[in-house]
Amino acid sequence: MTSQELFNRAIRVIPGGVNSPVRAFNSVGGDPLYVVSGKGARIRTVEGAELLDFCGSWGPLIMGHAHPEVVDAICRAAAEGTSFGINTPREVEFAECLCSMVPSMKMVRVMSSGTEATMTAIRLARGFTGRRKIVKFDGGYHGHADYLLVAAGSGLLTGGITSSAGVSATAAAEVLVPPYNNLAAVDEIVRTQGDEIAAIIVEPVAGNMGLIPPAPGFLKGLRDAADRCGALLIFDEVITGFRLGPTTYGMLCGVTPDLTCLGKIIGGGMPVGAVGGREDVMRKLAPLGPVYQAGTLSGNPVALAAGLATMALIRRENPYSRMEKLGRQLTDGVNAAARENGLTLHCAGLGGLFTPFFMAGVPTDLATVKQCDTKAYAAFFRGMLKRGIYLPPSQFEVGFVSAAHSEQDIGQFIKAARETLEEQE
Repeated sequence: MTSQELFNRAIRVIPGGVNSPVRAFNSVGGDPLYVVSGKGARIRTVEGAELLDFCGSWGPLIMGHAHPEVVDAICRAAAEGTSFGINTPREVEFAECLCSMVPSMKMVRVMSSGTEATMTAIRLARGFTGRRKIVKFDGGYHGHADYLLVAAGSGLLTGGITSSAGVSATAAAEVLVPPYNNLAAVDEIVRTQGDEIAAIIVEPVAGNMGLIPPAPGFLKGLRDAADRCGALLIFDEVITGFRLGPTTYGMLCGVTPDLTCLGKIIGGGMPVGAVGGREDVMRKLAPLGPVYQAGTLSGNPVALAAGLATMALIRRENPYSRMEKLGRQLTDGVNAAARENGLTLHCAGLGGLFTPFFMAGVPTDLATVKQCDTKAYAAFFRGMLKRGIYLPPSQFEVGFVSAAHSEQDIGQFIKAARETLEEQE
């Protein structure tokens, strides 16, 4: 069975043939891949091709595919029972682990996805403040709740749209959307509508319109703006949490949000999300308070076993300085190859995160990101795939270096990039 044959079957029974839109390869061309296994930094397709993976399931696999300690933890937990819908000891251990590694999180509620975490955080902010409006940033993606799809990024950008059909005008009217990295725009919103704003939600490092770091003072300015108007500041760290250090980016940069949303890495490849923060805010969640959130699979024992094993590996091995070094080698190598071939390409990097932007200059927000040559990225993606490198199939996503990657892997990436860019010259 080939990927093309599987996709032909899939489109008859799954909308678009995929269960998440960006997997359809619409923005890069060709038939989507079907993968049967992964180990370390590599994945294997149904055709038997081995690819060096720089997508890593979109971020959670910081220790690589099928790490033996994570797999063992999953197997042992599954053998004890896959789901109970009753409290388990792992829930307590997991919450204690997160609170110890992220001191700004005094209490935490665990659920099954990053979307659930951001949805809960917004509801909690509204319940705590008694207000309705939220501030989110143009191109920021915080999951697929209605009010968070207004001017969103990630797969919506990949599809050429920045909102979604089915989002009511009422939901959209409660969302205020300034550009990312633009404090003046935020200050104006706070000046004119501050007493109506429940929360400011932001990816502290933008990762759903490609990688865009915060401008100096931007996050501190958001903290000040939230304090001035009495809104809560929410950091969506589904991508950045435990990616750049053994804690959140908020802790690393010294800006403390009221609530932090987590996912990806804390599940170790299994579906886990969490929201945590100030105790007085978290105590508004049922059964203590009036803000309802629930889920049969929240705190699933198998998922938490994977998360706990991953957290233990992170604490023991602390792979961040090595991933940062490898990430810097990757971006430096790609940028050097682009210069040699006279191409307008800027490969942005931060720690083990990277995005090759096919544009002149450095993007700072969605408006500048939209200047990218998406056709050039699509050609780059196909050229790299031909040479055994798997990248995110979209200009507007982030690539990931994991602890499983080696210097030889980075060298293979740079060699493939050089050859691909020479073809695009």
